[in-house]
Amino acid sequence: MAATDYTQTVRRSPAIEAAQENYIDLLTKQVGRAPGSAGVPTLAELGPQIAGQNVLTQAAQQQAATQAGLGQLTFGAEGQVTGTGQGTGVAGYQPFLDQAAAYSGPQAFQSFMSPYQQQVIDTTLQEFDTQTAMGVPQLAANAINAGAFGGGREGIAQAQYASDAAQNRALLQARLLGQGFTQANALANQGFDQQRNLASLQPSLAASGVQQLGAAGTGNLAYQQALLDANQQQNQLAYNEPLNRIQSFGSGIASQASGSPTTTQSVGTGGGGQTVGPLSQALSAGLSAYGLGSIFGS
Repeated sequence: MAATDYTQTVRRSPAIEAAQENYIDLLTKQVGRAPGSAGVPTLAELGPQIAGQNVLTQAAQQQAATQAGLGQLTFGAEGQVTGTGQGTGVAGYQPFLDQAAAYSGPQAFQSFMSPYQQQVIDTTLQEFDTQTAMGVPQLAANAINAGAFGGGREGIAQAQYASDAAQNRALLQARLLGQGFTQANALANQGFDQQRNLASLQPSLAASGVQQLGAAGTGNLAYQQALLDANQQQNQLAYNEPLNRIQSFGSGIASQASGSPTTTQSVGTGGGGQTVGPLSQALSAGLSAYGLGSIFGS
């Protein structure tokens, strides 16, 4: 009798096999859902996104640029600085330094000379001249009382009086001019100190404004970034959720398949090349009643 070769096939129950086929179909469809296709988030929506600069941050950058003497900034689509316009080239504190320099030269006092000083000098000298003239008759009276009227002594006395008056008048005028110069010079020094202090104060005030705007912009930027991150996570969940359910489905099938009954089908070929019939295959393989029923279609 010729030897017979057997090929054995182990199969799960029809319910498990059907579930496995369904799982493969679902998994194939899910893998085929390319990002950006109908109802599927795009790669840009699934990937990380960066919040663009906001108007507060841009305002802070513009203030800092203006403080440095730069022109109008230009911004790109994401809010980044792309260029600067023609600026003054003068820092915010420079005008105060320039004014302080104007108050430090040898002629600085002239800007602080009182416009009424000359009027004060003229009025004072006029009063001095009036008082001086009032003293001339007294000289004549003294000469008459001394019996020297019209004589040389009277002439000497008048000349001395005039000389003293002129000297006193010059001293008075010099004193008035000196007082005006001293006052104007003190005001110039005061103005220099004021402008210098403003030059020191201006950058700190400008920096404080920039810092406040920048802090507000940073807070807004963090909020916008949090919204983008949350939206990205939602898109990722929406994209992965069907796949996660399919994977759970596959895990359930695997757990059921491990304990489900199996059938073994043997197909044998005799030495003459004749195939063994179904009944002989079943008997030789020891199929259960369920297996035999499946073979005969019952």
